[in-house]
Amino acid sequence: MKKYLYKVIDTRDVETAGLFKGRKREDVESYLNSLGASGWELVNVDFRELEGGLEFAGVMKKEL
Repeated sequence: MKKYLYKVIDTRDVETAGLFKGRKREDVESYLNSLGASGWELVNVDFRELEGGLEFAGVMKKEL
């Protein structure tokens, strides 16, 4: 039986240009791609595009 490790991620995990700067789509994609390259798979996400930035929360999983 396969076993998994789970990780909860959200907007705060993505680096930004400053305290009040929103995250750009490219920044979010880069963050998710870096997790994917480490073996993490996005299994659920709530994604909202707002004026000036993006917000999301999600669940990643990785096989042990």
